[in-house]
Amino acid sequence: MLKVKIAAALLIVMLFLSIHIAAPEFLPEVINLLSRGDIVETAEYIQSYGSLAVVFAFLLTLFVNAIGFPPAIIFSTANTLIFGIIPGIILSVIAETVGVTISFQLLRFFFRDSAKKIIKKSKRLSSIDKYSSKNGFTVMLIARMVPYVPSGILNAAGALSSMSLADYFLASLVGKFPSTGIEAIIGHDAILHEEDMTRIVVVVIFAVILIGWAWYYQKKHHH
Repeated sequence: MLKVKIAAALLIVMLFLSIHIAAPEFLPEVINLLSRGDIVETAEYIQSYGSLAVVFAFLLTLFVNAIGFPPAIIFSTANTLIFGIIPGIILSVIAETVGVTISFQLLRFFFRDSAKKIIKKSKRLSSIDKYSSKNGFTVMLIARMVPYVPSGILNAAGALSSMSLADYFLASLVGKFPSTGIEAIIGHDAILHEEDMTRIVVVVIFAVILIGWAWYYQKKHHH
């Protein structure tokens, strides 16, 4: 198993090296962009890709959520500035969910076995781990719904727990809609000096519907 993990790590490194060799200026530009965290500059950079802007926006949002840095609000807001409120939020939620799911899979692959060994040595940790298997969906759903919570922390918490991939994915997808929607709308309106509470109300209503459906899913599949 150790050899497989080393091989996987090398493949990831080779992927980034290949990108750097193919386009030497790309990674430094993206790193500088991420370090500054300027929403307007980010939107302008994404738009510079022209017809491929939507693809680049999706991949960039995915990547940022996979690594858990910088805050996703920068990219969700930039997406609403470029593509409009509704398309920008939908693109962001899907890209963010795919990104955190990739992070979940990688962190679980590399660190879950080590976490299991530590958990087995503690009754308290074993109890928490067992709880996460049965109730991880609800906990992750609530955590994802809270705006401005660092994505990286939730990615790691989910990966090191016993919750299933399906529960993690669905909880993240449903939970991210209200948090991402609210963050993006507030950021969008602040930059454009607009204010329309109707949009936030619509997001909240839709979020309540999604939460009701998620509750039904949890009740049906875990009881």
